[in-house]
Amino acid sequence: MSKLPKWGFMLFFMLSVLTNIVAQDSKNKELTKKVYTTKQVENPPIIDGLIDEKSWDSVDWEGNFIENDPDENTEPTFQTQFKIIYDTEYLYVGIRAFDDDPSKIEKRLSRRDGFAGDRVNVVIDSYNDKRTAFLFTVTAAGVKGDEIATDNGNNIDDSWNPVWYTKTAIDSIGWTAEMKIPFSQLRFGKSPEQEWGLNIVRQLFRENEMSVWQRIPKDAPGFISESGELKGLLNIKSQKQLEIQPFTVTQLNTYPSESGNPYRDGNDFKINGGLDAKIGITNDLTLDLTVNPDFGQVEADPAAITLDGFEIFFNEQRPFFIENKNIFDFRFANNQDNLFFSRRIGRSPQGYPKTTSGEFVKQPHNTAILGAAKFSGKTKSGWSIGVLESMTSKEYSEIDNSGIKRKELVEPFTNYLVTRLQKDFNNKNTFIGGLFTATNRNLEGNNLDFLHKSAYSGGVDFKHQWRDRKYYVQGNIVMSQVSGSKEAITETQQSLTHLFQRIDAKHVNVDPNKTSLTGTGGRVEIGKAGGGHWNYDAGMVWRSPELELNDIGFLRQADDILQFTDLNYKTLKPVGKFRSIFAGLSQFSTYDFEGNFNRIQYQLNGNVEFNNNSWISIGVAHKPRIYSNTILRGGPRYRFSRENYTFLFFGTDSRKKFRFRAGYVYSQAKQNNFSFLQLETGFTYQPTNMLSISLNPEYSKNPNKTQYVTETSFNGIPRYINAEIDQKSLSASLRVNYNLNPDLTIQYYGQPFIYRGRYTNFNYITNPIADNLYNRFHLYDQQQISFNGSDYIVDENRDGITDYTINNPDFSFVQFRSNLVIRWEYIPGSEIYLVWSQGVTGFADSNATLIKGIESEIFKKRPENTFLIKATYRFIL
Repeated sequence: MSKLPKWGFMLFFMLSVLTNIVAQDSKNKELTKKVYTTKQVENPPIIDGLIDEKSWDSVDWEGNFIENDPDENTEPTFQTQFKIIYDTEYLYVGIRAFDDDPSKIEKRLSRRDGFAGDRVNVVIDSYNDKRTAFLFTVTAAGVKGDEIATDNGNNIDDSWNPVWYTKTAIDSIGWTAEMKIPFSQLRFGKSPEQEWGLNIVRQLFRENEMSVWQRIPKDAPGFISESGELKGLLNIKSQKQLEIQPFTVTQLNTYPSESGNPYRDGNDFKINGGLDAKIGITNDLTLDLTVNPDFGQVEADPAAITLDGFEIFFNEQRPFFIENKNIFDFRFANNQDNLFFSRRIGRSPQGYPKTTSGEFVKQPHNTAILGAAKFSGKTKSGWSIGVLESMTSKEYSEIDNSGIKRKELVEPFTNYLVTRLQKDFNNKNTFIGGLFTATNRNLEGNNLDFLHKSAYSGGVDFKHQWRDRKYYVQGNIVMSQVSGSKEAITETQQSLTHLFQRIDAKHVNVDPNKTSLTGTGGRVEIGKAGGGHWNYDAGMVWRSPELELNDIGFLRQADDILQFTDLNYKTLKPVGKFRSIFAGLSQFSTYDFEGNFNRIQYQLNGNVEFNNNSWISIGVAHKPRIYSNTILRGGPRYRFSRENYTFLFFGTDSRKKFRFRAGYVYSQAKQNNFSFLQLETGFTYQPTNMLSISLNPEYSKNPNKTQYVTETSFNGIPRYINAEIDQKSLSASLRVNYNLNPDLTIQYYGQPFIYRGRYTNFNYITNPIADNLYNRFHLYDQQQISFNGSDYIVDENRDGITDYTINNPDFSFVQFRSNLVIRWEYIPGSEIYLVWSQGVTGFADSNATLIKGIESEIFKKRPENTFLIKATYRFIL
């Protein structure tokens, strides 16, 4: 393994020393923790938003809020008060938000978790671990919001939808809110008296001002550790939560029929049903179950295409997997690399049947999830626990040959297991944990031998914080092992993630007899995350060549060592015309395990927000060294010319009825090796509190003189064929949200997308690491290459005989996706969805303009439609 350059270690060492030298920057006076003592009541209040029942009189009003943003630690524009009481089953919160002009209270409607308009948040750290909190939000319009915050508030999960109750009211002195939160929806240990972290937060919309009950300094490392305390919760009995939510789905698909194809007759109809359940094993541990889940109401992924061959990462959107997803998160490196990527469960079948001419195929779109279970929570002793188990069914393709049908297995029965443990130590300042995953497939026959029979991964992570959590050191180590047939392991070694067959690599080679592969990875980082204007970090990430996670995780590229440093500055108070200022300087370099120095980058970026709440974000970067081990897909290491890039974005006040943002990203390489221009803009118009419309067009242009095309050979010598590409894309996403009330919403999303590439000036690689661009390749002359209308004919030695052909790579990919969803939460936790999804996918004439391509493929073709009705009912037992 290669060594980092001396200056890399010096930077790392210097930042470690700065951790102690710059201590005076963090010497804030220790804040006094506020304490609120609640009382139990026998006659609970009616939740109508008025706070006028006698039960509220058993406790006093608590107030003295302090401004947090923009001018931290000053008196807010208006004060806020609250009361908290409880009975055997519920926690009740009453909030009075004073306002001297109630007519200006912003009452914008949105779907749940919309967070628009004036609002208040109740932050409850019922674990009292200083890292995890449950957030309950209500707006002045009565719209609910609920989230789980982890990692001291640095990770927010808004997919959590507990059953609770709230109402609001506006009167002559401001507005009020009442909340009724079941103890069964919270997690806490068994104790005669509970002590929880507590904060109340208010957002005054028209001033864009946030005030809090317990002060949170702007330089704090997070907001959960700064919470005040809630006391007086005596002898709360364990609430045995049991919620069962059956559902039924009716779905009709319509599409253009295909003559002679029995599987494309114009429409399909199906009825499906299933069950979700939530069982409270104890007050701090919960079991979630789903049987035959259906996610038809989930919005389609945005259109995307890539020419580098790597998998595109899409976020998880299925409710069962995104709720409490932070528990299973193990992002061990940079970017999206993770030991657990839940979209592997229920993925599209990985096999495809062998067919002959004239046969028609019915291929499953996704693998059916037979069932899944999650066991998760945190104990009073500081153990965080997570176990996820899921089974997916066998999937078969059906093949029709003149009425004779057969089936072929395209996805085997698979079992997925993920387990997670973490333990808090040292007064919640230190944790150590681990995660283990297992994927086991029941392979049948030989047609799926390219899949791994089993895949295991595991990791250990830790974080230690000191000086009021302002300084930290953290890290992890991961390991993977995949097993399968010789074919499967050979395919893994030759995949784009690994490329053991690289012709110039001396540290890896393909072993066709291997039946398993074991690799490692990890990260170590030290830094300062709070306490003053300056923060910094430095660290290192590695992924060994053999690391493989893509059975249940996500790994883009192995064989990589990365060193990074970051230095950031931010203001803690408004300065002159600026509400806030941020500036960051970063540097990173990468190597492979052979010791090749592949890349270095320096970046400076900044963001300013003005007092009128408009903003500007700008950045510049310099990349003097860019080598790639993957661009030639198993060919030699390749050099790109040095690159500079810049970006600039700006936007207006996001609270306005009409708001606007725009920006660009521009990159240019030496000798015009490649360039990149991306233009983005966005408009949002909210004519009423009930309706909002947003449009976000985007255009990009990315010419490149050395775009990889294919590999061939000439007289036994490999030829890595590149070409000059003119690639452009155009898209526009439209969103319309109409909210009749907080429980009944109509949402529309639509996006046309086109991505076009035209290839010219074909060439083959001669000296892949030459300094001069034109010494890296040989450009075919007119006597060597010709086009016959569908393929390029190459006579490399000009002897009049075709040496090889190159398929015409020109393309123009067009896609349109839209979703119209009507959602009605007719009682808390029970919903009805009406969904209309529409889509078109095709290829336009690559010689046509982008607009013509969209017109021909979207507006002149019949789309595919899906009409769906889904109804759920939540039984709380």
